[in-house]
Amino acid sequence: MKIKTGDTVKVISGHYKGTVSEVKAVNPKTNKIIVEGVNMIKKTLKPSQNNPEGGIVEREAPIDASNVMLYDKKAKAASRVGVKTNAKGEKVRYFKKSGEEIKEAKK
Repeated sequence: MKIKTGDTVKVISGHYKGTVSEVKAVNPKTNKIIVEGVNMIKKTLKPSQNNPEGGIVEREAPIDASNVMLYDKKAKAASRVGVKTNAKGEKVRYFKKSGEEIKEAKK
């Protein structure tokens, strides 16, 4: 899976098509990701000791990783991702559209 937590992605299919946002969580086992502000659902919570009121909470649900592409801010477009080795011999991800290396996001 070439998408990591903290990456900026663009949704390319579904109700939220065209939305550019940040990845909050990644699950490579199920190939699902959670993107900030995308695929919002309403979840009802039972009253508990932590939340005595209970109520309805709006949160993001996972979407399939195939429905997003990494967003290249330099080209201002979604781009495919490749992997190459840099001068230090490390594997790095890069945008195929602009050739620019993807900086690792802070966790």
